[in-house]
Amino acid sequence: MVLRAASILLLLTGGAIAGDLVGQASVIERDTLEIHGTRIRLWGIDAPETSQLCRGEDNLPYRCGAKVANELDRFIAGRPVSCGSVGHDVYGRTVATCSVGGVDLGDWLVRGGLAFDWPRYSKGEYDAAQREADHAWRGVWAGSYVVPWLYRTSVIAGGKPGDCSDNANAHP
Repeated sequence: MVLRAASILLLLTGGAIAGDLVGQASVIERDTLEIHGTRIRLWGIDAPETSQLCRGEDNLPYRCGAKVANELDRFIAGRPVSCGSVGHDVYGRTVATCSVGGVDLGDWLVRGGLAFDWPRYSKGEYDAAQREADHAWRGVWAGSYVVPWLYRTSVIAGGKPGDCSDNANAHP
């Protein structure tokens, strides 16, 4: 009887178990959400920083990190987000894979050219999605960009955001 009650509870909660978070999410920035007061960094991906500039297909600069946050917020559209924790980062945020309506948000961002597979952490989980975005010239792949981890390194070394953003690894 206890096992049956636990099974029913698991079904009613959508499979959530200890360490999982489910609820309405706020997009804090590019690849960070908040659910019930918990900051969540999406696992395995890296999106352009909020201050980072990319160049579009028209060669005009745009705030690619801000675009990521806006697009992610539009995609979530107030629907419940389900996240499975995989650990914590150096800033104390929960690192998790999250989904909306069965769609992995990391995959959605990478496939849309809004974020990058971060092989250092993902071990290539989103590589196929990234290659698809690249071949279709979606998002950052339509213009030029700097991968976010190199942008941060440049800024930390004393570079100005505009100088660290522009054309460091222009995509033909």
